[in-house]
Amino acid sequence: MIDLRLLRENPEAVRASQRARGEDPGLVDVLLAADAARRAAVTKADNLRAEQKAASRKVGKAAPEERPALLEQAKELAERVKAAEAEQAEAARAFTEAHMAISNVILDGVPAGGEDDYVVLDTVGEPPAIENPRDHVELGESLGLIDLDRGAKVSGARFYFLTGAGALLQLGLVQLAVRLAIDNGFTLMVPPVLVRPEIMSGTGFLGAHAAEVYRVEADDLYLVGTSEVPLAGYHADEILDLSGGPLRYAGLSTCFRREAGSHGKDTRGIIRVHQFDKVEGFIYCTPDEAEAEHQRLLDWQRQMLAKIEVPYRVIDIAAGDLGASAARKFDCEAWIPSQQTYRELTSTSNCTTFQARRLAVRYRDENGKPQIAATLNGTLATTRWLVAILENHQQPDGSVRVPEALVPFVGTEVLTPAK
Repeated sequence: MIDLRLLRENPEAVRASQRARGEDPGLVDVLLAADAARRAAVTKADNLRAEQKAASRKVGKAAPEERPALLEQAKELAERVKAAEAEQAEAARAFTEAHMAISNVILDGVPAGGEDDYVVLDTVGEPPAIENPRDHVELGESLGLIDLDRGAKVSGARFYFLTGAGALLQLGLVQLAVRLAIDNGFTLMVPPVLVRPEIMSGTGFLGAHAAEVYRVEADDLYLVGTSEVPLAGYHADEILDLSGGPLRYAGLSTCFRREAGSHGKDTRGIIRVHQFDKVEGFIYCTPDEAEAEHQRLLDWQRQMLAKIEVPYRVIDIAAGDLGASAARKFDCEAWIPSQQTYRELTSTSNCTTFQARRLAVRYRDENGKPQIAATLNGTLATTRWLVAILENHQQPDGSVRVPEALVPFVGTEVLTPAK
């Protein structure tokens, strides 16, 4: 949820953010009205309760002949209090609904526009000169790394088996990401992959993207599409000690996405699938530390991409392509030779205080007063990286060179087709 102080003091900044996202700026006025109605309902109910208490005291002190009239007055006040409390509850419900409807306010410098309006911040490495590049599916199947047919047989479309060295490559990626995270002060976590509705909602995943989420209806739980969700909920309703600096967690989990609305997109291979593994960095910090932590997350992602030796670019995502929780997001996109384009391998988002406000995650400032914390997240490794590794390191004979950092985990420098 957005900061109400910003809403009240500078509603035009919130409207401008809504417009930049391509969302309805009129929701700001709806929230302002709901906020005013809620506060008025609270004041009315408080005043009536005070009158009721005063009337009760009068009854206790009144002479016998005065009591019937005072009791009638107290009864009438009790009815009015009851009605005012119902009105207050309805105003609170309407306010919460209006508050939850507005996306996070974007930060200064975020590009306006939609999916194609990103800004390229940096390009690292040159795309390899590969004549007639094979795609990752052809390479993965010929090398015995990926089995899509049996994945579909067992589970349906967009599922797969990683086999042999393919499984070792993924485990190697996970190990590299885990080690980088631990060496930089992250606490490693293996979180639950099923979460309660309030946690999924608190992180902002039950809004526009609710169709992407798997729900286990019998238990009213949701399968997570990223360990960002359980890690954001880890400190819900808590006051953190951030006096020693940010709290950093690295979540290793299997992730699940329905890929609703992606029919016909990336149907071949493992770019867009229903299940994958990921190491996700997640940070709690004070709001004034958030932008610096965002850059640190991006730097750690760059270090991971250097380890797999692929060309990539860094882009600043436009406002209209941001998720509801993100105030700014950077993606690292690797070159994919078979597609002759860059595709996302990592994203890192600064969610400012948006998620923490929903989940009541606070810290104490220098005066000991509770304040809302900031949260950030960023990919450190995921299954999709195998696409970039296989395609960028393919050789003319159909073999694939294993990046040096992954050789100890795979046990060979070159993957060759089975004979």
